[in-house]
Amino acid sequence: MMNRIVLIGNGFDLAHGLQTGYKDFINWYWEQWGQKLSTSSNKSETDKFCSFVLRNKVGLGGWYLVWSYHYQRTLKSYENRELINIVINDKDVCDFSINSVLFSRICKAIDAKGWVDIELEYYSLLSNAVLKSSDCNYTIHELNDQLSYLQQLLTQYLYSITTIESYCNEKIRQQIYGEILKNDICISQLHTYYDYIDYLIKHADDEYQRILYSHGINAPRRYFLTEDLKKLQRFSKSTEIEDIYLRDLILPENILILNFNYTNIADQYGDAKVSTVNHIHGNLSDLNSIIFGYGDELDDDYKAILQYHDNECLKNIKSIKYLEAENYRNMLKFLELAPYQVFIMGHSCGNSDRTLLNTLFEHKNCVSIKPYYYQKQDGSDNYMEIAQNICRNFTDMKLMRDRVVNKTFCEPLPQCT
Repeated sequence: MMNRIVLIGNGFDLAHGLQTGYKDFINWYWEQWGQKLSTSSNKSETDKFCSFVLRNKVGLGGWYLVWSYHYQRTLKSYENRELINIVINDKDVCDFSINSVLFSRICKAIDAKGWVDIELEYYSLLSNAVLKSSDCNYTIHELNDQLSYLQQLLTQYLYSITTIESYCNEKIRQQIYGEILKNDICISQLHTYYDYIDYLIKHADDEYQRILYSHGINAPRRYFLTEDLKKLQRFSKSTEIEDIYLRDLILPENILILNFNYTNIADQYGDAKVSTVNHIHGNLSDLNSIIFGYGDELDDDYKAILQYHDNECLKNIKSIKYLEAENYRNMLKFLELAPYQVFIMGHSCGNSDRTLLNTLFEHKNCVSIKPYYYQKQDGSDNYMEIAQNICRNFTDMKLMRDRVVNKTFCEPLPQCT
């Protein structure tokens, strides 16, 4: 038996046309502010992240008059996001301030890099608080309160965009349910691949029908003649195994779709006969199930966090949050069933999931790790970036070099157009 685990990350939803990036979410947040101010009659407006206060000389007419007379007198039509940018930078009209250290870090990251890893920014601030860095002017409780508010906004945003119709991409489905290729298997585990071939040969007739049927492949019943079996057995331990027509039978017995997203796009690819979908970080249908935080027990600062006698600093550590549900336990059960491949579809393999990924990647049953990369319009891709991130999830670099599939044998993740 040989199984497959498919890691589904944010890039998977992006490939289906959903704007689920953190930068998209922050842009939406500013859009909400634009709508709020355009209808407000108050002198000031604030939330847990920032505040807008009209200067005294502007008068008490409220924001509507500001929009109407101060900005739109140019007769130009502004989008909400544009208006927010204008009012933030116009010191004659408004005093603007950011009240959250977490949100401030997020905005600076977007300005500097054009993207942001919110969970990484949170962990960095948490480490500063525990280690009592000189620039720390906030408490751990305040930081966690800000992350909680951010999570509320994020789920609200994801609700608003998941109403967009999305569909199952047949090319992606073919990748998820495709055959097991010898070139995908790491050298140290090729014997496992050959053992699986031997098993299929010995049970050729029954297994051929059962596995193909479970994958939804309708094929006439096929019997293997004695001479065929002799050929298969003769080549089953050789490099010529790929040339044998039995290769079409080499399909994964079970598939675990491990969904790190909160959306239900991955559910469209589930198949009760072959696969199960595990929402490892929860989903939007149950807000209490959502896990949002950081998970890197291999980081040096994590040891200091554990030794810090305040449970507040462990409130958003993923490896502890996993104990609230059985999803992580179910994943561990799957790892123990049989040898398995890992397919990476849209997951960056960043440090925020390092604890879980290390468990998957260095497990004795893992036979390969295959990234499906993003192909850019200019022909470049992010294979190397994914490989570098995968590297950080290993403690054994020799094992990493063996298990990660060479780019030669990898392919892009299809994009919905």
